[in-house]
Amino acid sequence: MSYDLEKSVLERYEKGAKNHEASLCCPTEYDTKYLQIIPDEIIAKDYGCGDTTKYVNEGEIVVDLGSGAGKNCYIIAQKIGKNGQVFGVDFNEEMLNLARKYQQEITDKLGYQNTHFIKGKIQDLKLPLDQVELWLKNNPIKSLEQLRTFETECERLRKEETLIKDNSVDVVVSNCVLNLVKPDDKKQLFDEIYRVLKKGGKAVISDIICDQDVPLEMINDPELWSGCISGAFREDKFIKMFENAGFKQVEIVARQQKSWQVINGIEFRSLTVKAYKEKTAITNNNSCCSPKQSCC
Repeated sequence: MSYDLEKSVLERYEKGAKNHEASLCCPTEYDTKYLQIIPDEIIAKDYGCGDTTKYVNEGEIVVDLGSGAGKNCYIIAQKIGKNGQVFGVDFNEEMLNLARKYQQEITDKLGYQNTHFIKGKIQDLKLPLDQVELWLKNNPIKSLEQLRTFETECERLRKEETLIKDNSVDVVVSNCVLNLVKPDDKKQLFDEIYRVLKKGGKAVISDIICDQDVPLEMINDPELWSGCISGAFREDKFIKMFENAGFKQVEIVARQQKSWQVINGIEFRSLTVKAYKEKTAITNNNSCCSPKQSCC
């Protein structure tokens, strides 16, 4: 592609972590009682298109993909209580720093610690990026042989130091982030969501969808891509992605009636989908989770 889409997203959200960007995704209303303990800076720099937090329950292990400033994680923390755990996964260091900035303050208000913010790519939930960065610091790549060594180390980390292990999570949520993943990685993204969920676990995803295929010239536009527009899923294909990954009972639980934006005749709107891994009730078993190694 003519521009590095991943780089455009990283740069756009780095700016969004420092200064509010009203154009990032569409406004979403939340139950105000859960916002009272959350600092204004986090609320001002939160970007999304739907409320997935209403679908979590007390005692659950939850992963928030693309957790950003941490607002959804801090709402979820109140709902799941001291017996639950929520893990925010993000690739953007600025956003992770913002989410962690108020972690102790919110923990003190709640009276318990159940939030964890970890660095990772949401389409590769096995790879712990903090450990990758540490390895690269000690082993800079200057040759093809060193590159092969690095790739081998990444595979070792995926197997031996897995960021989020198989069948370890009750709920995966995400708010307007899946569309930002490069097209070639989207199948892997859905497969990863399915992998980490327990049998009977559910994914609740809010994202931007459209009514027509987005043309290549729009996909290659960094402003449209990083603005949650040109990476949008066509609505029927979005549902099919869940089904192809193995999900059952795929249900639309919220759909924006009026389009958020119309560009080149294509309508873009918010959609929230709930989908289960197997048709089984969720059971909670939180004994295998620790802040140091995410979920097991």
